[in-house]
Amino acid sequence: MNKRPIRSFCIAACATLTLGCSSDEAQFDPAVFSAEWWSPMVTQIVERLELMPGERVFAVGNPELHAELPELFAAAVEAAGGTYVGTLSGTEGPYGSVRDATFTERARRATQAASSSNRAEYRELLRDVPVGIMLPGPTPADPPYAAMQDLLWEQLGQHRTVHFHWAGAYTVEDLSYPIGSTAGAVPTDGDREASLYRRAILEENLSDLRSRHDAFESAARVGEIHVTTPAGTDIRFRIGERPINRQDGNVSGARAAAGAILIDREIEFPAGGVRVAPIEASVHGIVVFPRSTWNGERVDDLRFVFEAGSIVSLTAAANLESVEVELAADGARAFREFGLGFNPLLAVPAENPWLPYFGYGAGVVRLSLGDNSEIGGSVEGDYVRWNFFLDASVSINNETWVEDGQLVRF
Repeated sequence: MNKRPIRSFCIAACATLTLGCSSDEAQFDPAVFSAEWWSPMVTQIVERLELMPGERVFAVGNPELHAELPELFAAAVEAAGGTYVGTLSGTEGPYGSVRDATFTERARRATQAASSSNRAEYRELLRDVPVGIMLPGPTPADPPYAAMQDLLWEQLGQHRTVHFHWAGAYTVEDLSYPIGSTAGAVPTDGDREASLYRRAILEENLSDLRSRHDAFESAARVGEIHVTTPAGTDIRFRIGERPINRQDGNVSGARAAAGAILIDREIEFPAGGVRVAPIEASVHGIVVFPRSTWNGERVDDLRFVFEAGSIVSLTAAANLESVEVELAADGARAFREFGLGFNPLLAVPAENPWLPYFGYGAGVVRLSLGDNSEIGGSVEGDYVRWNFFLDASVSINNETWVEDGQLVRF
């Protein structure tokens, strides 16, 4: 069985605006938003699951964070004809209302099992529960979350997960920070992150988004992708017939069954990006980071030279040894993926800018390092680093798609 690498979620965004890196998960403030505020999003997500009659659903959450969400999802699943079997915390076992006594008891036993076996026990528990909803709080390292990903690797029919985790946001200066820090009342327009994500789910035009993804795939299949930045990035590659992951809001069982790669069965809300592992031998050029953080140290003017998909040389103004520490990990010197955001509702705001939702906004470019087995590449290892570029230009077959961070093709 393939083993997915554990990410640090260390993210460096490179642009005139620069995101720093934190090796820690975004820490969530235990804000309590009202059920009324959450309900339209919950309803829309469950509708997109296109549940079969009686199809079994569970969630992984945090009992101290947005405690109202599991019951909202349970009610929506039941109303849609599915069966909600229960809610699991990342580390403490089942919580909330007992929906299925057998499921709850088996989950308790899995939680109490020795650490060497509890993931395996969760895997067997979830084998006949095809739909998982990942709520804010848990991480891929938590046993039930990891067990579900194991099952997705096995490509078990209609097994799929909804990622509704809202894993923080990223400032243009430094670190991750929590989404929704206002406790109690319905967030106001001043709660920019939570309000923006809610709007991106409720108002996104999925038909338009899918048309944009179709156009990208048609162009990228037959030619060369070229990415540049004002700082000096100049890199080219081809994707050929590599699988393209399209985060377009389709989380139906049919879509999961047809998925070619693991992340085709992990659907993000809000939606917006395409992700692909280029053909490794086709990746040639330079990636330049104006300022980023590596192994806890700030690094300026970092430059990687790639040949055939691997870093062959690197330079920096200072602290190059911190970069070398990270790149010593298995697979870390490999070019992992190209990602491009298409959702205009997640674009980097012009005023008080910040990076919404992992670069799914229109015009945001992702050039990542490390293991790409989950997206159809040939690199395996224990390292993944996402690098976001907010001022990149992208051309496909010499046609400009993104110019200085702005999506111009549409």
